[in-house]
Amino acid sequence: MGWFGVIVLMSIESTAIPLPSEVIMPLAGWRLVLDQGHGLAYVFLAGFYGAVGSLIGSLIEYYIARAGGRPLIEKYGKYFLITHRDLERADRWFQTRGELTVFVARMIPGVRGFISIPAGIARMNVVRFSIFTFIGAFPWTLGLALGGYLLGEHYDSIREVSKPFDIPIIGSVFIIGVWFLWRRIKEVRAESYDSKTFNN
Repeated sequence: MGWFGVIVLMSIESTAIPLPSEVIMPLAGWRLVLDQGHGLAYVFLAGFYGAVGSLIGSLIEYYIARAGGRPLIEKYGKYFLITHRDLERADRWFQTRGELTVFVARMIPGVRGFISIPAGIARMNVVRFSIFTFIGAFPWTLGLALGGYLLGEHYDSIREVSKPFDIPIIGSVFIIGVWFLWRRIKEVRAESYDSKTFNN
């Protein structure tokens, strides 16, 4: 699919569908730049197309969340451990720190595909959202494309280096996840109790 494929795949990746940019962009740097005999300048082109794809997917997710996310969360949020207080916090946060949040989140694996949802629910200004999504995504996509360009056919060797870190990382994520889940359940139950007490 060439460069168009990079845009399409990165658009999909940015809608929180599990299609990792850590696979897409290094392969673009390898297959579409190095193997085609292009110079380093084309790595920047790969990064640019990757960022364009990220922006397209993020805008799709943003507008879906903006159109229907808030009513759904207000009605069913407790089943996903989201409270009304969380919505109020998100509104305040994106009013004051939205640009920085979007910029930084676009470079964090596991977070980058979801940041459009709270931005849309909080109705962050779409122009500012687009600008900071692009400039946050570009260093990420460029870095991955550069890695693929430099590693070339040795791209698979990076997995051998990272394997020993799998268990400590998974263990840490599991412990943090259990702690976070426990806190969220307590907060949701407390809000439900307060709401019932107020209504009675």
